[in-house]
Amino acid sequence: MMRALLTTLTLLTIIALGSSPTPQAAALSYPNGPITLVIPLAPGDATDIAGRAMADELAKLLKVAVVPVNRPGAGMVIGTDSVVKAKKDGYTILLTPNAAVVSARILNPESATYDPLKDLTPLGLTTRTPILLAVREDAPYKSFAEMVDFAKKNPGKVRVGTVGTGSVGHLNVEMINALTGAGLTMVPFKGGAPGITALLGGHVEGGAFSLGALSSHVKGGAVRGIVVSNTFPGFSEIPTLTQLGHRQNLLGVWLAFFAPAGVPAEVTKTLVAAIEKVAKNPLVAAKLVSFGILQDWTPPEKLVAEIREEHRTVEELAKKAGLVK
Repeated sequence: MMRALLTTLTLLTIIALGSSPTPQAAALSYPNGPITLVIPLAPGDATDIAGRAMADELAKLLKVAVVPVNRPGAGMVIGTDSVVKAKKDGYTILLTPNAAVVSARILNPESATYDPLKDLTPLGLTTRTPILLAVREDAPYKSFAEMVDFAKKNPGKVRVGTVGTGSVGHLNVEMINALTGAGLTMVPFKGGAPGITALLGGHVEGGAFSLGALSSHVKGGAVRGIVVSNTFPGFSEIPTLTQLGHRQNLLGVWLAFFAPAGVPAEVTKTLVAAIEKVAKNPLVAAKLVSFGILQDWTPPEKLVAEIREEHRTVEELAKKAGLVK
């Protein structure tokens, strides 16, 4: 009786194991259920807009629902960390700006304890948002070189608004000072809208904000763009720092997809292939360009190199700004 019972249990175990997909089998059948796309910012943000546009196209390619979920907080650390800790099956992925995987680790190491190149699997960079340094149209300087010259001759007289201490705009002000000795004064605001209002009202002489936020004011003639992180259609007259002869360009904002570290190679391959198609889709480009967001596919291996280089740059600038020791 006991032997018969053990035999029955053994057979049931074998059947159960045989009917349960192994990780390898699950990877080969991926995806066969909805995918959660974590966006570590609030709804309505440019990243959220881009994420939802790309999620729609990913869903068509993968033939499953791709559901954007906003998890803002702690400088994008909360949402990013949730993906770090998610199951390694490819059903939870991340779309985040560079700040969450570069600046946060340098400026907020107590919260951002993850390493994006060890705790996450880079899937590819998809978009870039230029950061523009603009001045009022009636400023006594009409070019970047003239502004630098004026700032050197008038210490403390060129104040540049940004969205806050430690922001990309702030780091760009520090970069300009390091490259030129201009001595620009960074003025932090609680967001782009109040900073741009201050620029238009003459409360600061310049502003380092996203091109999307400043574009209507540039086209309307209220402000003049004098240098940009990367060129953008319709604004080709605004130079980059390297076009002006400097050794590096301003930092911009980019968006990239990540999965948790340890996701099966077949799953990663499937996701990368789909994300690349979305990043090169002209219909997606048309949706995003009006928000000042430019498609620019960068594959995982090159994204890894860019993260490392940007980490070095940001760390150096943060030290010069006194943000870290």
